Amino acid sequence: MTLALLAQPATAESQTWSDPAAHWRAMTAAVADVSGPVAALSVPALRYNALDMLVRAGGVPIRVASKSVRVREVIDATLALPGYRGILAFTLPEALWLAETHDDVVLGYPTADRAALTRLAGDEAAAARVTLMVDDIAQLDLVDAVVPPARRATIRLAIDADASWRAPGLGHIGVYRSPVHEPGEVANLARLIADRPGFRLVGLMMYEAQIAGQGDATGSGDAVIRWMQRRSGHELLERRGAIVEAVERIAPLEFVNGGGTGSLELTASDRSVTEITAGSGLLAGHLFDGYRAFHPAPAAAFALEVVRKPAADIATVLGGGWIASGPPLASRQPAPVWPQGLTTMPREGSGEVQTPLRGEAARGLRVGDRVWFRHAKSGELSERVAEFQLVDGDRRVGAVKTYRGEGKVFL
Repeated sequence: MTLALLAQPATAESQTWSDPAAHWRAMTAAVADVSGPVAALSVPALRYNALDMLVRAGGVPIRVASKSVRVREVIDATLALPGYRGILAFTLPEALWLAETHDDVVLGYPTADRAALTRLAGDEAAAARVTLMVDDIAQLDLVDAVVPPARRATIRLAIDADASWRAPGLGHIGVYRSPVHEPGEVANLARLIADRPGFRLVGLMMYEAQIAGQGDATGSGDAVIRWMQRRSGHELLERRGAIVEAVERIAPLEFVNGGGTGSLELTASDRSVTEITAGSGLLAGHLFDGYRAFHPAPAAAFALEVVRKPAADIATVLGGGWIASGPPLASRQPAPVWPQGLTTMPREGSGEVQTPLRGEAARGLRVGDRVWFRHAKSGELSERVAEFQLVDGDRRVGAVKTYRGEGKVFL
């Protein structure tokens, strides 16, 4: 049984996550014979998330963000579903690897990897399949310095334009990515690219992180966040349309990419966008629990084993310090989800080699029992394990290797 199951309809019996007790007990039973720590992937939950994202995208194709998955078989199975198209990679070596079996790989971030650029420039097939991301003419200078235009294949390029909101009186709201923000700035970069031999401008990307990556139902400042997202969304709708119009006067665009898991509905409503990138919603890290518009199923989780009991109401598991990237906040820690009611210790948190968990549920835990956690962000869990066990209900139905399990460490 493989991830081709994503194409099969889900049954009510397989959607156990609506009943946490039933879901986590079934997950525990499914991997009972696998030594820990163990990462598991619920195939019905993954299928539910993949199809729900298609509904939310309203017919706009979804490009899979590989960094939010980092499991080739999951990426392949998702792309086999009608409505998914292409990959957004996170490093050029990864993009070249994926381009061996996929013909549409866009690099989501600029690169300075000289060895990988040399490989790309010397491989006509890869150069036709991989699109580099740029936001500064200096990035083109670097490519030319590695391999001059006369000695390489034509390099496909996309411009990453800043999608943050420059709010009156508040300033920059969003992430710091591209230096080109206004239509004129983006158009000027597009002209410089069009005038450079050895390059071809084919795409545009704008990622509205302040909308896609910011939950609006977290219980803290939600009203302010919703106000910001409404205002930012209106501003972006107008500015992105103007940017696309300006760039297409210079070069015809194959794609205009926007959004993320948290903004599928909004980004799909923008007629200037031809595709949306999403990936986090597939595995559904716990950061995506704080959104009003959608409620993903907990597809990915990991279980750690209790190895000591320092007190009656404390159970200590081996490992646990699988912290997600971002600001060093409690929200970036793995969340213990089963048994319910366990919390990390304020002065220890998730530890490198051990994590003490306190709560009434700890009284019933014994050495050798398992505690289930959900990672804060989706793809980063894949960097901690070699494989995911595939689970359907209370059955283990296979396993899939992560990038790391395939011997690949990209970033």
